[in-house]
Amino acid sequence: MKSRIVRSMLALPLLGALGLSAGTVPASMNLLPRTAIVKNGNFYYDTVRKRRRSKKKSAAIVGGSALGGAVIGKVAGGKKGAVIGGLAGAGTGVVYDQKTKQK
Repeated sequence: MKSRIVRSMLALPLLGALGLSAGTVPASMNLLPRTAIVKNGNFYYDTVRKRRRSKKKSAAIVGGSALGGAVIGKVAGGKKGAVIGGLAGAGTGVVYDQKTKQK
């Protein structure tokens, strides 16, 4: 009974990650806000730049979730459980990072 509960706990994040879709945005919806500027008689638009997440921060998110999954897997199923939990945690971390990087 315990192993069945542990397996379902490990499978839930992976199944949840598979259920999330990245989604596509039409090109017309992907425009950045612009500000009209007139300087010395010249007229131009200045676009606002989106803030991006650094690669270091993305690596920390994925690594932290992999570590958390490995710890839970270790407690639940020993060495093999730690490996499976680490992979599931890393996969979930990648999905979370990709879904929240544009906020």
